[in-house]
Amino acid sequence: MADKDSATIKRDTSSALRGGPAALTSRQRQVLVRLLRVAYPHDSFPDGPYERTADAVVEATADDRRLAATLGPDLDMLDTICGGDFLGAPDEEATLILREYADEPYFRQIRGVAVVALYDDREVWELLGYEGPSFDQGGYLHRGFDDLDWLPDPRITEFDGEPRTELRTPEEDSR
Repeated sequence: MADKDSATIKRDTSSALRGGPAALTSRQRQVLVRLLRVAYPHDSFPDGPYERTADAVVEATADDRRLAATLGPDLDMLDTICGGDFLGAPDEEATLILREYADEPYFRQIRGVAVVALYDDREVWELLGYEGPSFDQGGYLHRGFDDLDWLPDPRITEFDGEPRTELRTPEEDSR
């Protein structure tokens, strides 16, 4: 894994500075989806939610010229850091790289869009067991607010032994 300072790439930002969403290459888009999978790991999630989240990140660049100008080169940088293959890097290595860059402006912007887009995806809701907002269905009061089937059954038994006395100090007993 190369260090942060050794991964400098010449950035061609001319097209993004004219406005509009970033135009990513196929490889950059794959790196973005992999970045999202590493940053928000859920083994049970199919590719769809991550791909839609990548779409949301790219769409957000239409409103942010700096992100539009740097997103592609920043994704290329992840490949460079991994010796040319962020997609094939082990999860542990990819996670360490993302942690190293977590405070970079581009990564914070990606994270700001991604956390909302990913967890607001209805397919993700279903995968996580979230039924969605309840206000349009009259709330949860009569729709299973006390449905605790995800908890083990409680042990409910009567105690047949002698009652336990409180632990008290001799000073407390003399009062």
